[in-house]
Amino acid sequence: MHDNQFKYSDERFADLQMLRYRLNGFENLSLSQKLYIFCLAKATLMGRDITFDQQGKYNLRIRKTLEALYLYYKEREEAESDEFQKIVVYLKRVWFSSGIYHHYGCEKMKPDFSEEYFYQLIDGMDEKLLPLKRGENKEDLLNELVPVIFDDTVLPKRVNQTDGEDLVKTSACNFYENVTQAEVERFYAKMKEQGNEEAPSYGLNSKLTKRNGEMIELVWAENGMYGEAIREITSWLRKAQKYAENEQQRHVIDLLLKYYHTGDLAVFDRYSIAWVEQQEGMVDFVNGFIEVYGDPLALKGTWEGIVEYKDIEATKRTQTISSYAQWFEDHSPVDPRFRKPVVKGVTANVICAAMLGGDEYPASAIGINLPNANWIRQTYGSKSVTIGNLTEAYKKAAHGNGFDEEFVIDKDTLAMIEKYSDLTDDLHTDLHECLGHGSGQLLPGTDPDALKAYGNTIEEARADLFGLYYMADEKLVELGLLPDAEAYKAQYYTYLMNGLLTQTIRIKEGDKIEEAHMRNRALIAWWTLRHSQGAVSLVQREGKTYVQITDYEALRNVFGTLLAEIQRIKSEGDFEAARSLVEEYAVNIDPTLHHEIRQRYELLNLVPYKGFINPKMTILYDEQGNPVDVLLDYTESYTDQMLRYSEEYGTL
Repeated sequence: MHDNQFKYSDERFADLQMLRYRLNGFENLSLSQKLYIFCLAKATLMGRDITFDQQGKYNLRIRKTLEALYLYYKEREEAESDEFQKIVVYLKRVWFSSGIYHHYGCEKMKPDFSEEYFYQLIDGMDEKLLPLKRGENKEDLLNELVPVIFDDTVLPKRVNQTDGEDLVKTSACNFYENVTQAEVERFYAKMKEQGNEEAPSYGLNSKLTKRNGEMIELVWAENGMYGEAIREITSWLRKAQKYAENEQQRHVIDLLLKYYHTGDLAVFDRYSIAWVEQQEGMVDFVNGFIEVYGDPLALKGTWEGIVEYKDIEATKRTQTISSYAQWFEDHSPVDPRFRKPVVKGVTANVICAAMLGGDEYPASAIGINLPNANWIRQTYGSKSVTIGNLTEAYKKAAHGNGFDEEFVIDKDTLAMIEKYSDLTDDLHTDLHECLGHGSGQLLPGTDPDALKAYGNTIEEARADLFGLYYMADEKLVELGLLPDAEAYKAQYYTYLMNGLLTQTIRIKEGDKIEEAHMRNRALIAWWTLRHSQGAVSLVQREGKTYVQITDYEALRNVFGTLLAEIQRIKSEGDFEAARSLVEEYAVNIDPTLHHEIRQRYELLNLVPYKGFINPKMTILYDEQGNPVDVLLDYTESYTDQMLRYSEEYGTL
């Protein structure tokens, strides 16, 4: 299928645009590799219900209730009404966000339909079609769900980051129950005291609750919490083993199976080390409780899955970067005490995503660097990927949409961005993932979780600043990664424009910045504005605000200065300095400027968030029942995919 035939953009609703991504080169893989991907893809989709439940304890019941409503009424006259279409949009948003909380801002999504209408629809349905527990009736279901859906004061935010509040009690994520923030912190601090430097990531795969006054962990494992879903995941992982490309891949799956069986975090660390060391073969995957952004205390891992295969040509770029990892570390502007004397095992690939699942679906990262455990990264290294076919989809879908023309200051800057930004965006992602996250070291005795709620923002800022600092280094031109010494300016301009102005289109007026990646970009941009001595400024042209950069070279020094301080904060575990930086630069938004930017954006008739519809995979068999190919279908609609997933992968 040629570029001009492939449809990257699909339907659009609320603040969301659905895209499709293409599996470039999939047809060139061997049958065994395709079947390996197919089985891993099944394991990736089987964890879907876990993510829904982790994002809020009522999410699954709400989703199932809304799906029952949709399926019951969709062929009836009621489905034509405007009010019913509001139910449909809300259901699509719930699917997208794995629950009732916005996937990015974490606030509860307000339905556009009324409570009375919801009651009326439920009332008109057969009770047997609803997700009722034994002994329940419709009234019981409504009494439980209506306040959660409609009352702004009931569980209003999935992840609360407001300084000074009990972040556990005020967050609706389903990682804690009947416990306070202080109790959680004491519980895990005690575990750490009894551990050692190579201690596992305590609490990563469990829900913490209290029973009869005693704190207990409900571990996520085959015979524990989420066991039904995990047993389906492991079943497909075992099938995948049959098609693995080499013994090392089979060994990695063995360890993951053991971890899912036992829930033992020490086994997860052994799996993570084996996963980092497994470099051969085209196909790789991530499957498990990984990122901790969904927990206000940054301890609990949200379930995610991705299946991928290497883009050999594009990987030459990332391999060049990773082969010079020690050079970049040695020339970093941070205090030598915080640099790694020996950089180990930095590997980087550009990959094609083949299937997205859990917290990576429908919205996905465009780069991944794992594992997250500091001691493993320091001793064994890390794997880094840039997801090339997703960035391709973003670029193709955004081509000519008028966004840059509206927000870039002048034609010369716009021409520079058009010439270089695709290249510099990819390169900044590579530097962020390949080197930024893997750079630096903690001082001996520093607790990796010392920065608490601010840890994710500081870590993302550290990786972004590493990338920004080196974007302007002549080494990148010397290595052939940039065509000339001017190219980096496109990244500097678009990064600061985003951090100072345009990322606020994603936030409702009057709200603060909550999400860690957005806080990171705001922190860097506003700190730079304050400390650049005029190298960057905000200027007015015909009543509109623009970013103006007069000295690009000076900005590199500013980024280097901030990188040195951010690394110090991370290396020393300086909680107060982290809090001070984040609260001063990364949380609040100027209301007048915010109003202006949102108004200008609305006139473009665009939506701020994008996510992906997965390809549908089916096995083609010959007359004897032997598999002969894996077929890809890019035509399944978003609604059909979500309903099929609920039916085929509904495990909880």
